[in-house]
Amino acid sequence: MTDPAPLYADHLRVLMQRAGTALERGGLDHLVIPSGTQHAKLFDDQAYPFFVNPQFKAWLPLLRVPHSWIVYTPGQRPKLIFLQPFDYWHAVPDAPSGWWVAHFDIHIIRTPDQALPLLPGDAARCAILGEPQSTLGAFAPNNPEAVVQYLEYHRSYKTPYEVALMRQAQQLAVRGHRAAEAAFRAGASEFAIHMAYCAAVGQDANDLPYGNIIALNEHCAVLHYTELGRTAPAPSRSFLIDAGADAGGYAADITRTYATDTGSEFQALIDAVDQAQQGMCRAVRAGTDYRQLHIDAHLTLAGILRDFDVLKVSPEAALASGVSAAFFPHGLGHPIGLQVHDVAGFAASDHGGRIERPQGHPYLRMTRVLEPGMVVTIEPGLYFVDMLLEELRGNGHADAVNWSRVDAFRPYGGIRIEDEVLCTEGEADNLTRPVFAAA
Repeated sequence: MTDPAPLYADHLRVLMQRAGTALERGGLDHLVIPSGTQHAKLFDDQAYPFFVNPQFKAWLPLLRVPHSWIVYTPGQRPKLIFLQPFDYWHAVPDAPSGWWVAHFDIHIIRTPDQALPLLPGDAARCAILGEPQSTLGAFAPNNPEAVVQYLEYHRSYKTPYEVALMRQAQQLAVRGHRAAEAAFRAGASEFAIHMAYCAAVGQDANDLPYGNIIALNEHCAVLHYTELGRTAPAPSRSFLIDAGADAGGYAADITRTYATDTGSEFQALIDAVDQAQQGMCRAVRAGTDYRQLHIDAHLTLAGILRDFDVLKVSPEAALASGVSAAFFPHGLGHPIGLQVHDVAGFAASDHGGRIERPQGHPYLRMTRVLEPGMVVTIEPGLYFVDMLLEELRGNGHADAVNWSRVDAFRPYGGIRIEDEVLCTEGEADNLTRPVFAAA
């Protein structure tokens, strides 16, 4: 596994170059990035879990540092203003240390307001990237459109440092997936499977990049099922897990589906989707329109449903009529990096603009042409969702479906398989599969 530390200096150089260009675009002199603040719960004296500003963690692998700031002025070393409060109620963060500190001028403050004299003299000359709660004196986040558009667009191109951290996140997540599968096969409940996952990864809800989707039986048909039932169903037929991990602020997002009976027809359907998904991953190539990958996925999945006698019409007819969307109702995937659903998936250029989704596909999260350095998820799925099937029955397409076959698969809920794939100058680099193979 690649060590990110030797790659950090070049990563920081890229960020400074991007920041300089973005500030020129915005006609501004300084980039100011607050880490964020704690959000108090309504009518309560406690705060929600803290999640750092993604713009902040792009520069530094610091995730639990509220009321801290990064300041970058082109031509100068970047500055970190780091809050290390006097506090006996909570654990105080250690002073900054590690392989990245030599690249920053570091100022430790004891109260949030001590940051003010360390910020640039004129807030009006600053691009301040953050949420309104991060306002400090005259420094209210303004998120200049020209600056944000440029930085978010170029965040699509991952540096080697970023890819190294994303590979680390894969290692952690796969460890959790293996533990979760073992718990499922031992007959555990959704909650117990979730706990086994968290223990194996060494991360909990405050660390994971998103809430674990741990679904058994019919719950596999709920795309974002996060209820975590405390009692194992009897019998336990199927298991869908969509769960990730975090490494230095970068997310993993992996999905697998399992059948209790590995000789069942549902297992055969899982295998067919898995084989198709691997082909879709190999199709991640520079110059390929992600929208076309999504359309091709519909045709492939409809072909599988036809092979399993669920559909009575051709894949082309199923796509044109919208029938395929009743079984594959989400997008093929999304950009991933500092955020699970990373930014700029629809960006036409670093000057703004939007590339719209194909008509009839409202949930696709990526419409750009793939280029080297982009990392995307590929996550086709087939589901038996009562609400969507009833809509299909009522909209004049009931004859396209073999309903007895639907009823046979309905108790299993559905299937989703998801890997992360790096687009390169040549063949696709699947970040996920080799880790499962090694495990």
